[in-house]
Amino acid sequence: MFEVAICDLKRFKQTFTNLTSKLSHQTPPIYVYDGECVICSRTVRYVFKHDKSDPPIHFVAIKSSKGREIASRHGIDPDAPKTFIYIENDKAFFSSDAAFALFNRAGGPARHLQVFRFIPQKIRDWLYSIVASNRYSLFGKLDKCYLPPEELRNRFVLDDE
Repeated sequence: MFEVAICDLKRFKQTFTNLTSKLSHQTPPIYVYDGECVICSRTVRYVFKHDKSDPPIHFVAIKSSKGREIASRHGIDPDAPKTFIYIENDKAFFSSDAAFALFNRAGGPARHLQVFRFIPQKIRDWLYSIVASNRYSLFGKLDKCYLPPEELRNRFVLDDE
C-alpha cells in the first residue's frame, strides 16, 4: 500500500514539475504599438505600472523591424496602422478585443473596462476605429518612440537585438 502511495506521489511530483516548467517557459504576451501615438505610449506606461503577470507583457514598436514583421503577418500596414496588436498564447487580438485582452492581463483600474464587452463587437470596433483614425489630431503625435527606463528595457524588443 505504501509503495502505491509513493509511486503516485512520484508521478504527481513529475507531472507538477513538467507543468511548472512549461508555465515558466511561456512566451510572454506582446503589445505591438504605434510609438508615435500618445495613447499607445501612455498605455505602455500604464502596463509598466500595473502588470504583475508572469511572464510580463513585452512591447514591440510597430515601426521596428520586428513590429513590421508581426504587422505584415497580420495584414496591418505598419506605416498607417488602424489598430494595435496584442498577442497572447499565440492568439492575436485587434481593435476593441485587443484592448480588453491587454487591460485584462495588465490589471489595474482599466481591467474594469470589461463591463463594456456586452456591446456587440461591430459597434465596439467602430467606436475604436473612430478614435484610432483621429488619434493624432485628438491627442497629438510624438516626435520619437517612448524610451523606457533602463530597468524595463528587457521587456522591449529592440531593433539592435
